[in-house]
Amino acid sequence: MSSPNALYSVAEIRTIEQAALAALPPFTLMQRAGQAAANRALELVGSPPHLARILVLAGPGNNGGDALEAAGCLAQQGASVTVLLYADAGRRPDDARLAYDHVRNSAAQFAEPANSDQVITSSPWSLVIDGLFGIGLKRGISAPLRGVIEQINNLDCRALALDIPSGLDADTGNIVGAEGIAIRATDTITFIGNKPGLHTGHGRDYAGRVQVSDLDIGSEFFVAAKAHLNQPELFSESMRPRPHNSHKGSFGDLIVVGGARGMSGAAVLAARAAAKCGAGRVFAAFLADPPAYDCMQPELMCRLAQEMNFASTAVTIGPGLGNADVAQEMLARALLADAPLVIDADALNLIASQGDLRQKLHDRAHPALLTPHPLEAARLLNTSAAQVQADRLAAARQLAAELNCVVLLKGSGSVIAQKSGELVVNTTGNPALATAGTGDVLAGICGALLAQGWRAWHAALAGCWLHGAAADTLVSQGVGPIGMTASELIPCVRTLLNRLTAEHAHQSTSK
Repeated sequence: MSSPNALYSVAEIRTIEQAALAALPPFTLMQRAGQAAANRALELVGSPPHLARILVLAGPGNNGGDALEAAGCLAQQGASVTVLLYADAGRRPDDARLAYDHVRNSAAQFAEPANSDQVITSSPWSLVIDGLFGIGLKRGISAPLRGVIEQINNLDCRALALDIPSGLDADTGNIVGAEGIAIRATDTITFIGNKPGLHTGHGRDYAGRVQVSDLDIGSEFFVAAKAHLNQPELFSESMRPRPHNSHKGSFGDLIVVGGARGMSGAAVLAARAAAKCGAGRVFAAFLADPPAYDCMQPELMCRLAQEMNFASTAVTIGPGLGNADVAQEMLARALLADAPLVIDADALNLIASQGDLRQKLHDRAHPALLTPHPLEAARLLNTSAAQVQADRLAAARQLAAELNCVVLLKGSGSVIAQKSGELVVNTTGNPALATAGTGDVLAGICGALLAQGWRAWHAALAGCWLHGAAADTLVSQGVGPIGMTASELIPCVRTLLNRLTAEHAHQSTSK
């Protein structure tokens, strides 16, 4: 069996599938996929089957065969099913031909593909099932199916994609082809194992809610997953309740280095987030003109960065750092200190432009935690943001390996990687985070966790999950996505961190 949180590449899915096909009778997996799809379709329709009007789009390959089998199962349940089959009858795979025979012997109705326009717009459909193309699509979808997809995307009903929304790359989450198009599904049922492309890049916009059906394939056929979806269980061992016999020194110090002239807000946001996420003491270290105190968060200790000692504290460096000589000096000192380190924003750009700083980062005994957005990652990789986005998983892995660090590549479905190649795709967050300062808050959260003794890997996983979950919580309360500000995240992150810690403590004591 497959864990729904394990992520598999197309190549890995093919390996698992071929091994299972060799051990099972012909047509078994397609029957299981069709039945699973039909069951999910009926759940989504939410009414008795005989009241459901379902349009099924079937393509030429095995994905189309899954759709045909689902159509037959739905018709047998009493649903009114109309099939648009875009395939040459003589060129379908063997299993797809069997599925075709099955649906032909049911009450499902076939419509002429030449009349697609009229068929798609002729009925108030309860559901559209997308079985046009699966995970093997290599080129962008063109006419006439491009027009079909445009019409489907304009319908006011649910769309269930089988395995992957047609036109979406299962490995990267990109739309296949420079001028490609994809089905914008409200729901996806994906087969055998989960795929990273459903959860990063365009994936979250096009896949909707994802359900995994492993088709009852035995665990002996599955390869070890190299990637997973982020979830609290991945970092729960670092969440420990605080003992009564503790003091501020028990939870570490963090220095937030940044705040060049005109950019002090970035450092303040990071420092405030760190204070609310449990660091024992937080120093806001400004490169110029430190304020006497922060009137909104007087617990912060405001200092001149040049006077700080990085030897015995965790450090977050980069928010509002700038690129002046003093910024380079501070970054070099932080890289040479044997202390937990978060590197963000301007500090990343300095490393990208200065070979000696890059070498210092690589040579650190303990991996730093880097939090680049795609353009910052591109500078570090000497490429373009478009190339980074073309394969976010590969870019994060490459950065982690080349720089000997933990990388948190921000974006829709943020990707966290470490030099071993282990990779996690984050599941929380929404467009409310697309506003100035949210990255500074994330850097402060991660720094606070490092100050409390968390490993860089766990700090990246937890920081990313909490940051996104806070945005999700606020949006559910009506705060955003439009107009939510970065500072609003901070108290919500604190609440979530305390709740998770308490839940983990309860689970540990109840075992």
